[in-house]
Amino acid sequence: MSNLESNYPTRMDRISLSSMRYEGLLGATEEERLFPQMVEVDLVVEADLSAASSSDDLADTVDYGPLVKLTERIVEHGSFKLLEGLAGALAAAVLEASPAISAVTVRVRKLAVPMDVSMDHAEVEIRRERATGN
Repeated sequence: MSNLESNYPTRMDRISLSSMRYEGLLGATEEERLFPQMVEVDLVVEADLSAASSSDDLADTVDYGPLVKLTERIVEHGSFKLLEGLAGALAAAVLEASPAISAVTVRVRKLAVPMDVSMDHAEVEIRRERATGN
């Protein structure tokens, strides 16, 4: 650890993956789930990145490439009635993906909302932390 880094308290750092777009089966009704819809996902992963910031080595960080593939697989090969269900599945999978991840915030946006109103999207945001003391 550099002398500069030792002067700061330890806190969780973040890796953000924003506006990943996939087509998935999502909707409260069977009719909505007949055809894939565009879904946008953000992941904010919390982890201690101090080793990676010192070493500049991929082995010392959370590699986000597998997280992108994981997100794609869950969205494109799953079927969910609710944004909450999709967000929960993503959060659980991300926490399982790496023991280095202490928490994750997932935002899921449905870009085409079947309502008679003009809106950009409907969005759900959840945050899950790894259980401590295990």
